Amino acid sequence: MAQTYDVVVIGAGAAGLMCALTAGYEGRRVLVLDHASKAGKKILMSGGGRCNFTNLATGPEHFFSANPHFCISALKRYTPGHFVDLVERHAIEYVEKAPGQLFCADSAKQVVALLLTECEWAGAEVRLKTSVESLERLGEGMRLATSSGVIDAGTVVIATGGLSIPTMGATGFGYDVARQFGLGVTETRAALVPFTLTSQWRERAASLAGVSCPVTVEVEGGRYHEPMLFTHRGVSGPAMLQASSHWQPGKTLTIDLLPEVDVAGNLATMRHEAPKRHVSTWLGERLPKRLAQAWCDWHGVADTPLGTLSNREVARLEDELKRWQLKPAGTEGWRTAEVTLGGVETQAISSKTFAVEDLPSLRFIGEVLDVTGQLGGFNFQWAWASGVACGQAV
Repeated sequence: MAQTYDVVVIGAGAAGLMCALTAGYEGRRVLVLDHASKAGKKILMSGGGRCNFTNLATGPEHFFSANPHFCISALKRYTPGHFVDLVERHAIEYVEKAPGQLFCADSAKQVVALLLTECEWAGAEVRLKTSVESLERLGEGMRLATSSGVIDAGTVVIATGGLSIPTMGATGFGYDVARQFGLGVTETRAALVPFTLTSQWRERAASLAGVSCPVTVEVEGGRYHEPMLFTHRGVSGPAMLQASSHWQPGKTLTIDLLPEVDVAGNLATMRHEAPKRHVSTWLGERLPKRLAQAWCDWHGVADTPLGTLSNREVARLEDELKRWQLKPAGTEGWRTAEVTLGGVETQAISSKTFAVEDLPSLRFIGEVLDVTGQLGGFNFQWAWASGVACGQAV
């Protein structure tokens, strides 16, 4: 005999658990399935283990999608303030590390515990180590063949996320289901991911691994003022992760290493006020010393006195510091990407209920959809908002 539930949510991540607890409180009999051994694996590793669970500035302008209006309805109905209220009800202390970005003061485990506790209170069952082998229409509902038996559901919600970090169990399951039922899937690629560099620059970056500085980066219509971090293979940090969502292979990053400095004006003044000071000394007062020395060595100006700089040389230094052209070799890919850009097309999905057009027994929420947030808690807020909207409607 098949097991029977009103709602089966596939995926015990942020969106899936939020949907399950919401539907449970609406009086539905809910089951969450996940092939992983733990719920909320990506939550646990997010934000350096502290979980950047929302951003107070969340709005549609912080998301990428081929259908940019799709996210508006859910985000308006479930705001960052709603999730903060939930966090506070569970007595979880949090901190604002950057404007609008809220993190757990202690551990991301608290957010997972919150979700599982709410699921328990709502009567939603969470079943781990369970794979879904097939999914098919059954009258007005759906039938699932799983490793724990046949399950009949009034509604199935796909909350399986994207392809990022396969070691956490990420698969293309959600995209396969979408295609099975006639939905399109936009091109997917790794986003919020570090860049790798070509051989010469990779060696230079490796020698500076661990050095960080605030920069402004521009690429393909995106512009971000955030820290950049050198790694053994390339460049990372918030600025580069943000830029990766815009970058296409073969394109160049334009990096301002001194976004707060009028380089030409400052050098012009210093040529007269401190003519014997070396360029490396001047730059070391404005950048991390290891980076300043390396940059001067790259450009052959480490021991050049400021007073000997010509106007042309000043202009060249300004251009190299303010408009550094860096062409990545690629990215670190799915292995370290925080999110997936692209996903299930939203044109045939309701922005209010997340039901598939002409097939209300099937719904998609969270990262599996073609809705991807910028860095800083936006993707979690999309998970909460889409989960609640769907959970209220099933």
